[in-house]
Amino acid sequence: MVLDSPLPQLDRLFDYRIPEPLRAVAQPGVRVIVPLRTAGRRARGYIVELADSVDFDGPVHDLEDVVSEVPVLDPAVWRLVRRAADRAAGTASDLLRLAVPPRMVRVEKAWLARESSPPPLPSARGLTGYDQERSRALLDAASPAHNEHRVALRARPHPVALDDGTWVPAFAQTLAELAAATLATGRSAIVSVPDYRDVAHVERAARAFLDEDLIARVDAGQSNPDRYRGFLRTLERRPVLVLGTRTAVTAPAHELGLIAVWDDGDPLHVEQHAPGVHTRDLALLRQEHEQCALVFAGHAPSADVQRLVELGWLTALAPKPEARRRLTPTAHQVNAEPSAERARIPSSAWQTASRALERGPVLVQVARPGYAPRLACTDCGETARCARCQGPLALHAHGATPSCRWCGALAVDWRCATCDGAHWRTVGRGTARTADELGRAFPGARVVVADGSNPVQSIPRGRTLVVSTRGAEPLVAGGYAAVLLLDGEQMLARESLRVVEDCVRWWLNAAALAAPDAPVMLAGVGGAVATALSLGAPEQIVAAELADRRSLRFPPSVRVAAVVGEPEAVSHAVGVVSDLPGVDVLGPVELDDDRVRAIVRFDYGQGALVAERLKAELIRSATQRPRPLPGRPPRRRTPLLRVRFDDVEPFDDPAGNRARAAGAGASGRIEG
Repeated sequence: MVLDSPLPQLDRLFDYRIPEPLRAVAQPGVRVIVPLRTAGRRARGYIVELADSVDFDGPVHDLEDVVSEVPVLDPAVWRLVRRAADRAAGTASDLLRLAVPPRMVRVEKAWLARESSPPPLPSARGLTGYDQERSRALLDAASPAHNEHRVALRARPHPVALDDGTWVPAFAQTLAELAAATLATGRSAIVSVPDYRDVAHVERAARAFLDEDLIARVDAGQSNPDRYRGFLRTLERRPVLVLGTRTAVTAPAHELGLIAVWDDGDPLHVEQHAPGVHTRDLALLRQEHEQCALVFAGHAPSADVQRLVELGWLTALAPKPEARRRLTPTAHQVNAEPSAERARIPSSAWQTASRALERGPVLVQVARPGYAPRLACTDCGETARCARCQGPLALHAHGATPSCRWCGALAVDWRCATCDGAHWRTVGRGTARTADELGRAFPGARVVVADGSNPVQSIPRGRTLVVSTRGAEPLVAGGYAAVLLLDGEQMLARESLRVVEDCVRWWLNAAALAAPDAPVMLAGVGGAVATALSLGAPEQIVAAELADRRSLRFPPSVRVAAVVGEPEAVSHAVGVVSDLPGVDVLGPVELDDDRVRAIVRFDYGQGALVAERLKAELIRSATQRPRPLPGRPPRRRTPLLRVRFDDVEPFDDPAGNRARAAGAGASGRIEG
């Protein structure tokens, strides 16, 4: 059995004897309670397998109790969790806490007592908007009679109407069609998306093709009873569509035929809890074992997916040419309009918005929320900073008191730390200030702000200007009449390894909310990025980014592991892997609290050995900590050593990381 413990030294299988009264219910996959071999403690865990004998020479303790007769740990899920944990030098129990939700007794009893007949399976259907011959190969791959097929699918860039008149983004319809085609063959499908809004879109689309009882939703945005109810549905021995956020990939699924991941470049696909495994990696590991179809869908490929396409591991599939979106960069209009290069909203974009408002809502995407994303001292020009944490100050509304973007503290009686000046000026424009300016420019239009603080799900048709941050854009029936993408230069100036591919993804995700014939204007961006977007070829941008990273040995051309802890522990840990071929170490650099961080870079072929050695260092570090004195409770201390694999955050702007940690990010994306 496997113990539910985060301690790395306990991350292995333990043998326990099953007493006679429990033998009927102590089956693989059930939750159990067992005694630990020290201090008379008890622990929870799961039975992984049964055996007639054990290799352990010491005493074998009896299983204490079976919590429930429901086998919640599916064998396929256990294999996935074990492989993923080993790949990231993590513990299986950390992943099991995400894969298996807490038990809800009433829900479980109702499920055990259920009497229901299997709902009818859907009829087979094709993929709307794609070449039928190429898409048929993908759909056939999800059936039991065919081998696996792995695809990087480019989504259609506009909303679509379902048969009941409901409008959804086209990607939701495509994923629902893939799932329906899979279930039509008697196999299950898993669809994983970044946040709760994407779940809602795909669920609405799926209900157009599938009986409600064929859909099992599993995501953290549900109540505990609803999540456990959906999880129990995935345990049943009949086809099901498992729909949810990043944890959906670890859900059980009877005879799995398809795994589909939407927008894998979204950071919400990265699990924040240890060991921090990405949805994409879980999907790849599970597909390899279950030999099912695999789809990574998006409006632009991530660099990781592009790498797999170039290796031949994934096959690219794009919609028909007439369905592809081409952006119009205002920088390409500089010759006709000399001021376009300097203007935040060039006159051509103003004219486009004015004409489009007569036909329907217009979307304006900006870089930052609030009124002014940054303040500066009027006297010396230095950035106005918080007296508490030195974070940058921002103005969330006109006339409001400035507040810190990192810690949220109000800057009352602010003084400049450089020149002692007492006056500040605004720098840049956020959603609120942009909305004020557009409201004055278009007095007859309704202006709506949509960002992380003001979530808006949908907008009715009408003369409406929607000012939104990236990822918070509402849906409009029929699509927006025009989309203006502002602050492109500011977005590209962010210090991040993934800044270019992130910007391309943000822009194309917003552009995909426009009607098929609606203009999409991109302001403040020129060069190769603008040219590729004007040609409808975002993969060219990502391929160039990947080539640059390959020459510099940056992810995803290589894998990385961030090693954080006390200097001596970090030095010892990197020392045990630095002698391996294809391994090099960046750092260490000093962090807060007397800790340091080193980044280990290594080739993919060395991943298993690097993870094995760093896992051994984690165990050594955990077991060599001083024991508490007798009679005194143990103190909670920061671990001597932490390891996180495939983490690109150390390559990002430290200020941006602080802001995200404080919940001050600009995006309206919320994982559910």
